[in-house]
Amino acid sequence: MVATSSAPKKKKEKIDKRKEDEAPLEEDALSEVADLEPVEVHMIPEDQVKNLTEEQLNEEFTKALNANNPQAPLNLVLFDFTLGQFQPMPSSDHIAVHFFMDDTLVLTGNVGSETKDEPKPVEPEANNDAQTDGKSPTSEVVQTEGQQQQPVIAPDSPNTQRAKALKNQFNFSERASQTFNNPARDRSVATEPPPTVSFSGFCSQYIIFDEYLTVFRESKELRAQKDQTNNRKQRSENDVDDPVNDLILADADNHDDKSHKVMSGTNMGRAVKIMERIVNLNAEEEIFQDFKYFEDDADKSREDGVGFFLPLWRFSYSKAKRKTVTSIKWNMLYPDIFAVAYGSYDFMAQQGGGLICCYTLKNTSNPEYTFTTTSGIMSIAFHPQHAALLAVGLYDGSVCVYDIRSKDNHPIYQSLDPKVKHTDPVWEVYWQNTIDDIGKEINFFSVSSDGRVTDWLMSKNELVNEEIMQLKLISRKTSDDQTEIDSERTMVGLAGGSCFDFNPFSEHLFVVGTDEGAIHTCSKAYNSQYLANFAGHHMAVYAVKWNPYHRSVFISCSADWTVRLWESSTREPLLTFDLGSAVGDVAWAPYSSTTFAAVTADGKVFLFDLNVNKNEAIGQQRIVKKGKLTHVVFNTIEPTILVGDDRGGVMSLKLSPNLRRMSAKTLKDIKKEVEIAKLQAIMAIAAKKDSFP
Repeated sequence: MVATSSAPKKKKEKIDKRKEDEAPLEEDALSEVADLEPVEVHMIPEDQVKNLTEEQLNEEFTKALNANNPQAPLNLVLFDFTLGQFQPMPSSDHIAVHFFMDDTLVLTGNVGSETKDEPKPVEPEANNDAQTDGKSPTSEVVQTEGQQQQPVIAPDSPNTQRAKALKNQFNFSERASQTFNNPARDRSVATEPPPTVSFSGFCSQYIIFDEYLTVFRESKELRAQKDQTNNRKQRSENDVDDPVNDLILADADNHDDKSHKVMSGTNMGRAVKIMERIVNLNAEEEIFQDFKYFEDDADKSREDGVGFFLPLWRFSYSKAKRKTVTSIKWNMLYPDIFAVAYGSYDFMAQQGGGLICCYTLKNTSNPEYTFTTTSGIMSIAFHPQHAALLAVGLYDGSVCVYDIRSKDNHPIYQSLDPKVKHTDPVWEVYWQNTIDDIGKEINFFSVSSDGRVTDWLMSKNELVNEEIMQLKLISRKTSDDQTEIDSERTMVGLAGGSCFDFNPFSEHLFVVGTDEGAIHTCSKAYNSQYLANFAGHHMAVYAVKWNPYHRSVFISCSADWTVRLWESSTREPLLTFDLGSAVGDVAWAPYSSTTFAAVTADGKVFLFDLNVNKNEAIGQQRIVKKGKLTHVVFNTIEPTILVGDDRGGVMSLKLSPNLRRMSAKTLKDIKKEVEIAKLQAIMAIAAKKDSFP
């Protein structure tokens, strides 16, 4: 039997009542509600754009809204100690939960409609039989339209029990908490930058030298202070001598002596010199590269064979700015060392002191050795075998010999006796080659304006002189067959010697140039007369040089603007070159018998190669704008020349390939016969040219 309950009727009544409550309000009620609503007033903003068209008003603007959380941090990184670096973290969730609440409404009639919190009913053991039948004694079967019969459990049934979870009253407590989410804040910090200081400096040989002097001076002062401290600790007369204290003081003195020897020793000086050269090499690296490797390829395309001079270094010294370069000589054994003599050619002004500077190409900024003299220096010469010996001729007529290795400024030999020395300036000095005469003492020669050529012998403690020749005046005839010098003067007067040079193939033969413009060939064996006279110049002869390959050819230059090529058997010059200004010096090239260089008073340097052009110079260049060039000299190995001026400067110039043509690849491979043949061919052409009327 199925019992029907009154539950459906009650449910229907509730539904009808809800519909009545939700019925529409009457018109009066609606009006009252409308009166309570706020009044809408449309206000136009003051800054709104007016006079807009309908299309502009209806224009749609797209605004994109994103769901990003502004409070979420970006670009999070955490330091990973295992990897030893910062690792980026995954992007944070942008979902922001403003309110959350669990729902309590469950739709009935569906599977699983029971709430999670409500436990299922549990039947007692006495009703096990009823449970096996699938029915409860208090259950009812409810049948509705379109639904199956479902058992309904009576809530007030006494047999129904609920399983309730028991809580531990001793360690359980319910608490609810809400954590505070720290808002993100932007904070800026301004720091002061660290202070900066601009510093600039440079390192040079002078600074290094001054620093070493400062260290030496400080060590010397420290040693003096220690000596004063030791003197204050003098023992009284009653005190007993302490041998241990004496040993300690002696050891301290020895330590100071050792430190002093280290700072001023030869090893330290050598190390400082090497360091100075390295600094100078780094500072002038480009010039050293040009000196060693630069070659002008444009010379190959020049058809006339003209070349140029590449300026390298300018050697100058602070104490020689107002002095004139009176002589330049290369060292015979060390081709990177050369000496420069400073004096004055202005004889009307008061003569000052002289100066000698020994330079090296390894240190172009400062001379290695310097020597000063009370009188101006007119000439110098290095010994061909003993590289440290330097002969010097002075303006007051005296000669002296310096050892450039010595730190002393005094010469090792000097002629001070007025009865022995020259009475006029010594214009040239020349060392005699003693390589064949092993037992012979070292000697050198000098020529002066007093008309004498003197031989100076270096004895044990003094210079012993011997007069080689007196330069007598000779009568010269002009083109009108009139005697230029009267006969009485030729008998008693002497010609002023201005230059001379010894023949490299015959040591007894030498050629002398005079202030009167005459040139004489002389011999040490026959000193009573000249071997030959050459009257080609009309003014003072400044330089005469023998050819290094041909034994009978020499060249001369003069103040009459000309350079002349001579042959000892011919009284007339073979070739004459007019350079347009007074020629101060001339020099043969060591790599060719037909090449020579000359310098003039207008600041130009000329280089001739007779094998290429017998009429004009193949290279000429102005070295100084407002000054005179006084001397020129070739390097014995490198293709460079040195040029001195009247302002105390020496300019080094590198020759381009067209200016240094050689018959062989190296100087050692040059054959003397080839060079002699080249020069003789030019002499033959010049002789034929002079023979034509």
